[in-house]
Amino acid sequence: QVQLVESGGGLVQAGGSLRLSCAASGRTFSSYGMGWFRQSPGKEREFVGSISWSGGTTYYANSVKGRFSISRDNAKNTVYLQMNSLKPEDTAVYYCAADPSGYGGSSYRPYQSWGQGTRVTVSS
Repeated sequence: QVQLVESGGGLVQAGGSLRLSCAASGRTFSSYGMGWFRQSPGKEREFVGSISWSGGTTYYANSVKGRFSISRDNAKNTVYLQMNSLKPEDTAVYYCAADPSGYGGSSYRPYQSWGQGTRVTVSS
């Protein structure tokens, strides 16, 4: 398994941007699919986006498509979530997760390692 630590959250005005980072420990990071999920108070955790082990395949939730993008740097054991045109409804705790199959995807079931989360607050 890998250990994951998210960073980059904070307070931003609507329309602004943030970039979240997820640093992973372990030599096998490059074989994992990586996902980003978020959870708002009173809501279930929801899928944001994912990226395959090679970076060649990405998926996004409809709610963030065209505004968010995921990338990874396997040499740095890090995956990123670039968030643009932020909206108040993007306010949540954001979690990264690692899928050992290398695929990623929208279901939380394949993900076996989770970070502690980083809070994003978008003010109107």
